[in-house]
Amino acid sequence: MSNKTQNKKRIVVIGGGTGTFVALTGLKKYPVDLTAIVTMMDSGGSNRTIRDEFGLLPTSDIRQCIVALASEKSNILLRQLFIYRYEHGNGIKGMTFGNLFMAALSDIYGSQEDAIQKTCDLFQINGKILPVTLKNTNLQATYDNGTKIVGEHLIDEPSPDEAVHMITDLTVKPHVSANPKAVQSILDADMVIYGPGDLYTSILSNLIINDITKAVQKTKAKRVFVMNLMTKYGQTTNYTAQDHLDALRHYIGDAVDMVLVNNSSPDKKTLEIYRSEQENIVNSGLKNPYRTKIVLGDLIDQVHHAKSKSDTLKRSLIRHHPDKLAKKLISLL
Repeated sequence: MSNKTQNKKRIVVIGGGTGTFVALTGLKKYPVDLTAIVTMMDSGGSNRTIRDEFGLLPTSDIRQCIVALASEKSNILLRQLFIYRYEHGNGIKGMTFGNLFMAALSDIYGSQEDAIQKTCDLFQINGKILPVTLKNTNLQATYDNGTKIVGEHLIDEPSPDEAVHMITDLTVKPHVSANPKAVQSILDADMVIYGPGDLYTSILSNLIINDITKAVQKTKAKRVFVMNLMTKYGQTTNYTAQDHLDALRHYIGDAVDMVLVNNSSPDKKTLEIYRSEQENIVNSGLKNPYRTKIVLGDLIDQVHHAKSKSDTLKRSLIRHHPDKLAKKLISLL
């Protein structure tokens, strides 16, 4: 490792999905050593095919991180291909080229971990991307009526009967060990960032793995929780900022030093779309009984984000602005 690399601040982003993509997109513009630790529990959309038919760990969150961290020097056409989602075809409609590409590499090299690394090399990414675990497992949520639901997709988009109940416990089934490289990156970090992303299926899905829980509790890094902008129907319905923080602390205890909270409003048109689906903006009020530092800021991207017509999964329309978020996070270093 060069002296230049050693002198860089080491930032670890823990999560998955769009939130991690946004955070990495902004942070890669700064002279820092970036690592993304990515959830491996996704079971919806094309990931169901990747898991059930290819016998691999889900790759969609890995793919998004690769695109976020891809060097501007990498091939533009290849980057476009990597995010292309098929709109037609039996068995491949809704799939992304990137997911199929990494599945093919896993077959060629006989190792999904090697396939991920080869893809990262191909895109000359500015950082490292680590699956939180290299073992196959699923999320299991227990609700306040005693019901247990297994599978990230079913937790992320629950049935109407389950959506009215609150999650009281989250675990993985079966229990698995963490990726040792992910654990070490947390212990070596200067800053560890939780989120943004769906609280239970993107953030806590990583933190409930025992070795990761211990690592975030032990690390000397500044641990920053990026508060979500909107509630998630069926996961965090009617949650306040305080409810989000309480839920996080339920699983990792005191392993959160700062909370970054948005204090601006999205455009009214997009907000109405959320409200029609029983989702609301997360209020910025925190009672803060834990003496956690609260940092407020305008973090919203006012652009309305539309999803691909071939994408069957629900996506966030209101997102953090990559540059606003990164600038605030870097200031906390």
